Amino acid sequence: MRIRLGYVAIALNLPKVTSSSSVTYTNYNKLGSDEKRLNKLKQVTLSNLDDLYKILKYNVENNIHFYRITSALVPLATHPEVDNWDYRKIFNVDFKRIGQLIKEEKMRVDTHPDEFNVINSIREEVVESTRRNLWFHANLFEDIGYPKGKMVLHIGSSQGGKEKAINRFINNFSQFPKEITSKLILENDDKTFTTKEVLQICKEVKTPMVLDVHHHICNNNGEELEPMLKDIFHTWIDQELPPKIHFSSPREGKTDRKHSDFINPQDFVEFIESCRPLKIDFDVMLECKKKDIALYKLVDDIKELRSGWNWIDETTIEL
Repeated sequence: MRIRLGYVAIALNLPKVTSSSSVTYTNYNKLGSDEKRLNKLKQVTLSNLDDLYKILKYNVENNIHFYRITSALVPLATHPEVDNWDYRKIFNVDFKRIGQLIKEEKMRVDTHPDEFNVINSIREEVVESTRRNLWFHANLFEDIGYPKGKMVLHIGSSQGGKEKAINRFINNFSQFPKEITSKLILENDDKTFTTKEVLQICKEVKTPMVLDVHHHICNNNGEELEPMLKDIFHTWIDQELPPKIHFSSPREGKTDRKHSDFINPQDFVEFIESCRPLKIDFDVMLECKKKDIALYKLVDDIKELRSGWNWIDETTIEL
């Protein structure tokens, strides 16, 4: 059983490097001419793409094989009022350079569209906005030449009651284009849809499930996690990549939904040990404020707590 550790978006050990610089629509409008507006978008996007490449190179140098790309990579990419922004054509070479590095180094990358993307909203304009935003992520994977790319999404709204909301999700999901749904993986959340509910939805729509361990602690109906692990991992059975897990620690108290700076190592090793009987490889995305720094600290903490565990490299455990 191999477990690879990853982190989200920002490499704190690379000061002044960010792939998430933005341009607000308000500031975009203030620039006056179409030429100035387009040049601003080009400038910020090029900076983001160059910095993403730097982050990926940093990951390679430190044997970090799993990474989440920011959703803010291309400013105003999906804004309905910005219709002359052909970033895919303009930065075709830059996208290919990023994809080539990912493929050469056999990295795993994914994305997590923002929470305002709601497939099962009762408002049609929200569903359409979600479709437009998810196309951005699907197109990104195409532009970097990375067919294994996946995007994490929550089930969304519970308006009208959970049963109706679940049916609405399943119905709307079936009407989304295959280019999007084939890239989606669904995650349990910390307030509404539980691990058990999302697992059932994933089985229904034949889509992999992303288990968020802390979300399960915050939001469950008394179900124990361990008996569900096999079924959760089984939703990945036909996928090229192994299952992925989200792991974070609460800032204050066991059920605080806010993420801590670091990972509680004792909780982490206990979770890994609960998975050992399954003998299934999986990847763990660490969701914590200190990003890559927290990853390194967790590795050091694990080595102290479980000195007998075997490490293939700086971020990969083999048990």
